[in-house]
Amino acid sequence: MNTFRQIYYQIVFSTKNRKPSLTATHENELYKYIWGIINNHKCKLYRINSMPDHIHIFSDLHPAICLSDYIKDIKIASNLWMKESGKFPTFSEWQEGYGAFTYSTREKDIIINYVKNQKKNHQTETFIDEYKRLLVENEIEFDEKYLL
Repeated sequence: MNTFRQIYYQIVFSTKNRKPSLTATHENELYKYIWGIINNHKCKLYRINSMPDHIHIFSDLHPAICLSDYIKDIKIASNLWMKESGKFPTFSEWQEGYGAFTYSTREKDIIINYVKNQKKNHQTETFIDEYKRLLVENEIEFDEKYLL
């Protein structure tokens, strides 16, 4: 018998000290690179988008993979690629930690559109306000001192 799954995650993490270093010039190359990492983990990428200081990934999670290892692999590999490629000269590293939020099939299209429209969303909401909202909406307790 096969293993069947439906585990949708919106994953959010930022650049170190939220330094705006994810330039639009090469963001599509970064997305393709991360998509390759996700495929190698037998996961599906539904949408990826970023702002200069953070990234959103909406994907499923293969049942054989631990979420923290999955995100660690994405961050380590993309960190190395970004530095070696020279396409993100002001990028130093990803910030420690991440947000991971689960969604149902009914919410899938909503989250895909939300991630797709990141640049529009951030015309009216800062990253920190967005991140706090996601934590509150998902009923995750947090200490604000760790959001700075």
